[in-house]
Amino acid sequence: MATWLSALNRNWDFDDNRLNVNGNNWNDNDGGHAFGIVRFQDFILMKTYKNLYDEIISVKNLVSAWKKAREGKTKKIYVVDFEKNLGRNLRLLREELQNQTYTPKPLKTFVLRDPKTRKISKSDFRDRVVHHALVRVIEPIFDSTFIYDNSANRKDKGNLFAIERFDSFVQKVSRNGKINGWFTKNQIKGYCLKADIKHYFNEVNHRILLKIMGRKIKDEKVMILIRRIVASASEERERDASAFGVILRGCPLAI
Repeated sequence: MATWLSALNRNWDFDDNRLNVNGNNWNDNDGGHAFGIVRFQDFILMKTYKNLYDEIISVKNLVSAWKKAREGKTKKIYVVDFEKNLGRNLRLLREELQNQTYTPKPLKTFVLRDPKTRKISKSDFRDRVVHHALVRVIEPIFDSTFIYDNSANRKDKGNLFAIERFDSFVQKVSRNGKINGWFTKNQIKGYCLKADIKHYFNEVNHRILLKIMGRKIKDEKVMILIRRIVASASEERERDASAFGVILRGCPLAI
């Protein structure tokens, strides 16, 4: 218990220290990585990661994960309940992870209208702590491989980043094909495609997704943990399919 109290009160450096993302993708997209194209030698020499599990379940990382999970939710009943015996709850959670007996709790589902109707599946708070602990370690590994201009739920790449990058591309396209500095009336300046994958997590093929993750993460304990988390969410998906008679289709995914 003393260890947990020390960790909770200590002034840890909780910065994510994520990798500098794809430095070769600035503006000219050198090497084609920004278009998802990976050179053959890059594929052969792809770096893999081992011995990550101890880092994920370390006291420091779990405390950092708890702090992240509670952000903006400190007055929620489930957060207050968890923090009534915070040291004990984190210690028990770590013991389960150490013994590999950890099992996510069933998701709680509710409907949100904001204004369009969306079905939301929510994890238990202790499971969210595990999610953040996992993400803190493996996200930098994959983030460095993503398309530079991808601004979906990435640190320092929010709406403003996306707007600025879009504006820079608009200016480039608008300069193409000018005649003596002027556009013709029939000139096509460029196209913008707006698209979305409906119910992405429900539709993506989890088997393929896990296979892709396994190419880089060679720590089997980490992969077992990821599979358990994904399987827990998949059970909810299967219940939905049974209830509504929906045939869930998987689609290939490439990183």
